[in-house]
Order: sequence, then C-alpha cells, then structure tokens
Amino acid sequence: MKSRKVILLLLVLLGMVTFLDRINISVAGSSIMSDLHLSASQWGWVQSAFILSYGLMQIPMGMLGDKYGQRRILTAIVVWWSMFTCFTGMAGGLLSLLAVRFLFGIGEAGSSPCSTGVIGKWFPKNEVGKAQGYVWAASRMGGALTPFVVIPVMAWMGWRSAFYLLGAVGIIWALVWFFYYRDKDEVPILTSGNLSKASHSSLPWGVILHSKQFWLICAMYFFYAFGSWFFFSWFPTFMELGRGFAKSELTYAVAVPFIMSMAGNIAGGYLTDRLTVRYGLKVGRKALGASSLAISAVCMFLAAFIPGKMAVFVFLSLCFGIFDLMLPSAWALCVDLGKQHAGAISGAMNTAGNIGGFCCGILFGFLVESSGNYNLPLYMISGMLVVSAMLFSFINPEKPLIPTK
Repeated sequence: MKSRKVILLLLVLLGMVTFLDRINISVAGSSIMSDLHLSASQWGWVQSAFILSYGLMQIPMGMLGDKYGQRRILTAIVVWWSMFTCFTGMAGGLLSLLAVRFLFGIGEAGSSPCSTGVIGKWFPKNEVGKAQGYVWAASRMGGALTPFVVIPVMAWMGWRSAFYLLGAVGIIWALVWFFYYRDKDEVPILTSGNLSKASHSSLPWGVILHSKQFWLICAMYFFYAFGSWFFFSWFPTFMELGRGFAKSELTYAVAVPFIMSMAGNIAGGYLTDRLTVRYGLKVGRKALGASSLAISAVCMFLAAFIPGKMAVFVFLSLCFGIFDLMLPSAWALCVDLGKQHAGAISGAMNTAGNIGGFCCGILFGFLVESSGNYNLPLYMISGMLVVSAMLFSFINPEKPLIPTK
C-alpha cells in the first residue's frame, strides 16, 4: 500500500521540475535573443511554439494517462521533455529553436492532466483542492527558483549549460517515479467509499461536447491563461527590457511574484476545500475563483498604468498571487465534474488555456514591436482576466459533465 503523502511529494517535485524546465528559457531570454540574433516578434514565436504543442497534446496525454496508467505515461513524458530541455541548449538559430521547443511542449503537455488523474484516483474529495494547491504551488516554486539556478549558471558557463543541467534533473525524477509509484489498479484500495474508482471506460465525447459546463470551463481557462502565460513567457524579458531591471535584479524581481503565486496556490487549495465543506461547491469553487480573477485584473491594470520599477514589481506580484488563488478551484472542478475522466477533462481545459497562452505570446511580441511600448499588452491582459472572472461565475460545480444514472 502506497502512502498518499509520498505520492503527493513526488507530484510536488514534478511540479517544480516542470516549471524549472519551462521558465528557464524565459529567464535566459535576452541572452538567447542576443546570441541567436532574434527580434521581439521572433522571440514571441519561440515562446508560442512550446505553448502550441503543449496545448494541442493536453487531451491526448490526459486520455493516455487515464487509459494506460500515470506510472508509465508520466515516466515516458518526463524523459521525453528532459531530453528536449537538453536539446534546447544545442539550438543554433530560429528554426532549430522552434522545432526543439515544439517537441519539448509535447512532453510537458502530460504533466498537469496526469497529475490530476493521480490526485483523482488516490485522494478523497475533501482533499482534492488541497492536493492541487500544493502541486501548483510547487510549480510556482520552480518558477521562483529558476533565476537563482539559471542566472549563476549562465554567468559561469553560458546559457546553454543551464538547459543541460535541468534536463538531467528531470530524468532523475522519472526514474524515481517509475520504481516507486504504482497505479491504483495495481495495488489494494486505500479506503472504501470516498476515493474515486479507477476506470478505463471510453470517454463519451458526444455528451461532453453538448455540455454548456464544458465550454464554460474551457473559455474561462482560455482567458485566465492568456494572463498567466505572460508570467511564464514574457515576464522576465518585460522586467528587463520594459522596466529597466538589471540581470542582477531579476533574481528577486522574478522570484518574488512566483513566491506570491506559490502562497496563493497553497491558500487557494485550503480555502476551496474548507469553503466547499462549509458552504458547498458553489462558494468553495465558483465564488473563490471568480472573485480572485476580478481582483487580479485590477492589479494588472495598475501595473501597466503606474510607471516605475517598484510599482510594477508590487502590482504584478499581487496579481500573480491573487489570480492563482483560483487555480486549485479550477483544477478541482475537473475532478468534481469529470469524475473518473478527470485527466481528459483537465487536459481539455488546459488545451483551451494554452491556446490563450499561444495568443498571448504572439500578440505581446507584436504589440511591443509595433508600438515600442511594453505596457500596452498589460492592459489587454487585464481585460482578459475580467472576462475569465465573468465566465467562472456562470459555472455550476454541482452539475457533472456526464450525468450519473
């Protein structure tokens, strides 16, 4: 019998590895652009090449995890993306970088939906939000640690070596996961009654695609991720080239917002479970998610409107922390509404989100290059967060996507 605490610890470590491998290219962005002679719009395409494949493969990877088990699928995809993390350090120009980042995204696409599938199988309903909160908080911790890892390695050995180092870390995690973890149908059931039952039944897409709930979830996450992907792609470059932060200042300028996000995820995980137990799913999931997104939209607007380095640092830190209060609620919704198909439903939601992220990466670079103004895209992102808040308020977390008989 496997301990849920150890499983959660491994998922937490995976969240950190996922974002270390993802954010490193953003921290190294200005150096790569200079070394490979890339313009702002070309860099936007490099960022979005990853987001495109990452988004397209969310549903297939979630379904593979649900069908064949997260032990084998997570092992395979982490080895895959770790290899392409290393290959990123070998890129010699725009085309090779686009190809490598696209292939890298195929592997990373399976991380979140497969983690959600593991949580849905092994954790009681009243602990799902908390477990999601810890996993997403760890991903933000990975983002916070990235500049402390990447910048010193870049200064010592160049930007390419940072990708070799982080690729090796992912392969070590994959080996530990494969030899320790077992899918739930391979071991005795932990408890009876309150853990979701493993199921490999086919996914009724016909029913799901006719569900208003499904499209609301996807649209909500599209507009949320339009904002969140700013932090995962353009944020370090924005702080350096748009607001004048030096390389040495990027460590705290990038790390603190990610730490705020980490705190938001942990707090959001506890809040969504506690509020759900006390007031029901509509308060615990919907009210918390919608209000967090609305407040974060105000912070994003103020970050663009008020000039200066300290103002943008404060308001973007608040924005990142507050809108990630909703993240455990959103992913817990996939378990609430998707049941045994939580991996595939979360993959669909994240696909929509990454389409939003793809659009953000492209439009951000286009707006900067055409206007010379790094603040202009932040106003656009603020509006997207308002729309996401409105859509979240229409979701009914008490109505499963697939009606129970």
